[in-house]
Amino acid sequence: MATVCLGTAVSLALVGLATAARFDRWGLVGGLEATSVPKALPRSLPYGKGMWIWQPEKTEGNDAAAIVARADDVGLTHLYVRTGSSWDGFYAGGFLDRILPAAHAAGIRVYGWDFPRLISVGDDVTRAAAAVDYRTPSGHRLDGFAADIETPSEGTELSAEAASSYSEGLRRAVGPDLPIVAVVPRPSAWMATIGFPYEQIVANFDAVAPMVYWFNREPGTDVAGALADLRRYGKPVFPVGQAFDGGPEGGRPGVPPRAELLRFFEVSEDQGAKGVSFWSWQAADQEAFDSIKEAPQFRA
Repeated sequence: MATVCLGTAVSLALVGLATAARFDRWGLVGGLEATSVPKALPRSLPYGKGMWIWQPEKTEGNDAAAIVARADDVGLTHLYVRTGSSWDGFYAGGFLDRILPAAHAAGIRVYGWDFPRLISVGDDVTRAAAAVDYRTPSGHRLDGFAADIETPSEGTELSAEAASSYSEGLRRAVGPDLPIVAVVPRPSAWMATIGFPYEQIVANFDAVAPMVYWFNREPGTDVAGALADLRRYGKPVFPVGQAFDGGPEGGRPGVPPRAELLRFFEVSEDQGAKGVSFWSWQAADQEAFDSIKEAPQFRA
């Protein structure tokens, strides 16, 4: 699969949870009376631990309550939910109607993500705006948006001009306040060879999320390199780790083991990452979920 800087501090505000006074996952005092108007979580970048949801029907059986219950148990602070692509249009309204109220009630942010091919930048921006503008019947909305910018081998009509046009158009369409994240391949010699336009993509985003899938390599080396390479753009970095079987793509068969996932966490924090997430929920095994839960880094 596949930045106006908001700073690194999370702006904390009370959320309206119909619970007894307590501290929730963000350290906020609860105990407010429930109302019919949803209380929005403070807008923020995806700090903490997150998971990517691609196909809801393969994610806890498309059961929003089960997804949120497991996310809460694992200690996730945010979810990325696919809202559309250049192939499919915007299609996620039904799932958003169910996942947004449940996630927000648990203090979990939800970021939409979309795969733009950049063949028709105007259409890609319009589709992103449709996701960002979407409101559930109860008034909930996405907490941010991530654009999955892939290479030509995945079908993207990639150029510096198209990347810049999309980056600028997206920012204008969603306004200055919505957190938007550029999801990009991990910088590498191959990305340099094809001239991947990192600078033009990242310019108008608030943060960058490199896809750090290590396959047969060492996760610490890969994530440290990505953070070092992307630091020049002056945006918070939120690496996306591998929680899927890399065998079909030429890597070692199987979901990465606990030791590798914990290494990814450790080096990400040591090298200045602001949070991490994993691709993807439907591909991760129980050991991966347990490792994410037990990792001491990036806890809310």
